Amino acid sequence: MNEQFRQALPVIETLKRHGHEAYFVGGAVRDYLLKRPIGDIDIATSAHPHEVMSIFPKTVPVGIAHGTVMVIERGVSYEVTTFRKEGRYEDYRRPKDVTFVRSLYEDLQRRDFTINAIAMNEHGDMIDPFGGMEALNDRIIETVGDARERFSEDALRMMRALRFVSQLGFSLSAETKQAIVQYGHLLQHIAVERIAVEFEKLLLGSFMSKAIELLVETNLFSYLPELATKKKELAQLAAYSLVPVHRIEAWARFAYVARLDSQGLKQWKLSNHLIRDVSICLEALERIHSLHDWTTDALYEYGRYIPHIERLRAVLHGDEPHVQHLLKRWESLPIRERKQLAINGHDLLALFERKAGPWLAEMIGKIERAVLRGEVENEKEKLKEWAVCNQKRENNC
Repeated sequence: MNEQFRQALPVIETLKRHGHEAYFVGGAVRDYLLKRPIGDIDIATSAHPHEVMSIFPKTVPVGIAHGTVMVIERGVSYEVTTFRKEGRYEDYRRPKDVTFVRSLYEDLQRRDFTINAIAMNEHGDMIDPFGGMEALNDRIIETVGDARERFSEDALRMMRALRFVSQLGFSLSAETKQAIVQYGHLLQHIAVERIAVEFEKLLLGSFMSKAIELLVETNLFSYLPELATKKKELAQLAAYSLVPVHRIEAWARFAYVARLDSQGLKQWKLSNHLIRDVSICLEALERIHSLHDWTTDALYEYGRYIPHIERLRAVLHGDEPHVQHLLKRWESLPIRERKQLAINGHDLLALFERKAGPWLAEMIGKIERAVLRGEVENEKEKLKEWAVCNQKRENNC
């Protein structure tokens, strides 16, 4: 048992002292067995939510209707969820009701995939009633029970299956793959926002190519926003093996290959902030490609986006990225953003004794370019002198 689990042991031990069962469950157990980095540690217990809250001094009822209470132990938060079984699902995405039970078996039985239905006790012993450890050894994604039933209950599980393929490099069991082919249309009932969360994780996975290939093979892609006619483009996306290191790069590569503009990305219900960042990267790619290099103006304009744009450019064109070299060039610029200019709009209004207008933004832009190209030092009086001389030159013309 590693240190993260040992730190969480007091929560397990406290629940057991009060007469309840308690186990580590979910992704943390799966990743521990796979020797992968472990994320949040979740705990399942026979204690009902009000019992959990009465036992621990610091709790937050983050999802009490579904049995989840956040327990804060020594400054670390742990989600503690009551064993439960779920009633009939509505809209192919959520159970109509949840029933708290005292059985670990029933709790594990409701989970999506066998690799996620493994529990671990305080001694490090595994409880694995559905063959999850065997599936891990065989590198197989398979549902707990009948795949058709699991996907009919919550159609998002089909996207989760492919997401795990991307993250782990596993294969789908024959039954699971066939059920996705048969029930893929149910994905139309799932909110785009939920699909986008899983798709982003898929795009960032180390085995993204394998997952994209399955997305096409199962025809699941045809039920995703803007992708129904993009089979050829998805095949091209699957050809890229390098893993994006940031979500901006993941979505930008996807949008570039799938030929999606900002309006297409909006169909994925992404945040305006992310769409803006992706759009800037795509615009920069086109500009740098047309210029055949990173010019001084491009470095200045794209600044903090340089790492994203350069890594993306390198992946798409099969080159080596030169991020550090470009960042050094950017850092050596006389100015890296407009507010670093030693002169501002108020100075220019006073200097020329004119009212504000389009001329002002045009003048500031000219001064920026002059400073960047080394035509004038970034010193207020010298910038004033340059601005006056520039104005005279233009008037003489």
